[in-house]
Amino acid sequence: MPDSERGYERLGAKVLSLPDVIAQSVGFMGPVFSSAFVIPLVVGVISASGKGGGVASPLSVIIAGIGVFALGWIVSSYAKEVHAAGSLYDYVTRGLGKRVGTAAGWLYYGGVTVLLVGLLLLIGGYLQSTILAEFKVNPLPSWAWTALIIVLIAAILYFGVRLSTRTQLALAMVSIIVLTIFFLTVIAKLGSANSARPFEPSSSSDGWSGIFFGVLYGVLLFVGFETAANLAEETPNPRREIPIAVMTTAGIATVIYVLATYVEVAGFHYSLKTLTAAASAPLFALGGPANAGGYGGTWIDRLLELVVLFDMLAVAIGCAVSASRGIFAMARDRRIPGVLAVTSKKHGSPAGAGAFVIGVAIVTLLVNQFWTSLFALPATPHYFALFAWGSTFGGFALVVVYLLMCIGSLRSFAASQRRVSIIVSAVIGILITGGAIFGSFYKVTSPTIEAPWYALALLVIGFASTFVLRARDSASTQLADLSAGAAR
Repeated sequence: MPDSERGYERLGAKVLSLPDVIAQSVGFMGPVFSSAFVIPLVVGVISASGKGGGVASPLSVIIAGIGVFALGWIVSSYAKEVHAAGSLYDYVTRGLGKRVGTAAGWLYYGGVTVLLVGLLLLIGGYLQSTILAEFKVNPLPSWAWTALIIVLIAAILYFGVRLSTRTQLALAMVSIIVLTIFFLTVIAKLGSANSARPFEPSSSSDGWSGIFFGVLYGVLLFVGFETAANLAEETPNPRREIPIAVMTTAGIATVIYVLATYVEVAGFHYSLKTLTAAASAPLFALGGPANAGGYGGTWIDRLLELVVLFDMLAVAIGCAVSASRGIFAMARDRRIPGVLAVTSKKHGSPAGAGAFVIGVAIVTLLVNQFWTSLFALPATPHYFALFAWGSTFGGFALVVVYLLMCIGSLRSFAASQRRVSIIVSAVIGILITGGAIFGSFYKVTSPTIEAPWYALALLVIGFASTFVLRARDSASTQLADLSAGAAR
C-alpha cells in the first residue's frame, strides 16, 4: 500500500448495483411524501409569500425540473471523477478550496441530519394521529413510535448499506406504483374535465411572477436527488452508475411531480379556493369518497396513508445513509473529529458516524418532549413544529451547497471538454438555487425564518473550524480507487 493511502479509514465492500444507488436518491427525495404535503407550497396556497404557480403550477414544476437537470449534469460530471463517500463536500472542495469545501460539508451533512431528526418526529406523530383517526385506538404515543423508528434506523445503518438501499427500493417502488395508479385513475374519472390549462402561463393568477415563485418552491421538491453520489465508494462502477442514477432520479421525479401537480390542480376543478381548503393534505382529500369531493373511498384513503408512511420511512433511511456516509468522509479527512470515522469490522458500515446520527435523533426526541416551547407554532403539535423548522433548515442547507457547487464547477471544469455544457448548467443552477434561497427568506415569519439564519451560522462555524482542526488531504485525492478517471 502506498504511504499516501495509509491511515485512511475504509467502508465495506463495493456491493451496490445501479438499482441500489437509484433507490438512495429516489428514497431520500421522497416523491410520494412531497406529492402529499409539499405541492401546495408550489401552488402558493400555503406559502409565506402568498404567491405560487396557481393553476399553472405544473409549468412551475417543469421549469424547476429543467433547473434540477442542470444541477444533475454538474453532479454527474464530478461523479465521474470523485468516487468518495463525501460527494458534494468533495465537489465543493475541488472547486472552491479546502476551507469553503469544509464549510459546505458541515452545512450539507448538518442539514441532512437536521432534516432526518425532524422527519423522525413527524413519522411518530403521523403514525399516532392516523391510527387514532382511522381506527379509534391509540396503542402508543407519538414519542414511542418515533423511538421505535430510531431503533429501526439504527439497525439498518449498522447491518450495512445493501440492507438500507434494498429497504428503500421496496418502500419507494410500492409507494410510487400505488400513487401513479391513483393519479391515472383520477385523470380517467375527470374525463372531459381534463384540460391543458395547467400548462398555460395565462392560467396563473399572478402571471409569470407567480409561476417563478412556484419554481422557487418547486426546487425544494427535488432536494436530495443527488444523494446517490454518497454511495460511490460502495459501488463497483461509480463512474458509470452514479451519473445514471442522478439523472434517472431527476427524470423520475419530474414526471411524478408534474403528474401530481396536475392531478391536485385538476382534481379540485382548477379552483384555488377548493385546493386551499384541503391544503394541509390535498392527496388524502382526493382519495376520499365522491360525496366528499374525492375520487376514491375509505380504503383508498387508507392505502394512500400507508404508502405515504412507506415513503416517509424511505426518506428517513435515505437521510440516515447520506448523513452517516458524509460525516464518515469528513471525519476520515479530519475536517471533523476522527472518532466519527470508525467503521464496523463485521459489516464495514460507518459505526462512528451512524452512532452520532442516532444520538442526535435521541436528543431531538427528548427536546421534543421536554422543551415544548422551542420553535413552537400556534395550535400545532410540537413534533410538527420541529419538523417544519428542521425541513426548512435542511432544504435551505442543501440548496446553498448546490449553489456553491455550481460556482465551483466553473473553476473545476474550466479546461474540460465539457466546459460549455458545464457553464450553461452552472448559470441555470445558480439562477435556480439563488431564487430558492430568496424564497427561503421572502416574507417568512418567525420561528421558521430563523432556520436559514441558523444554517448560515453553521456554514460560518464550519469555515472557522478549518483554523482549529488539523485536516489532511481528502481521501478522494489520496486513495486511487476514489478518484479513478480523474483526467479532465
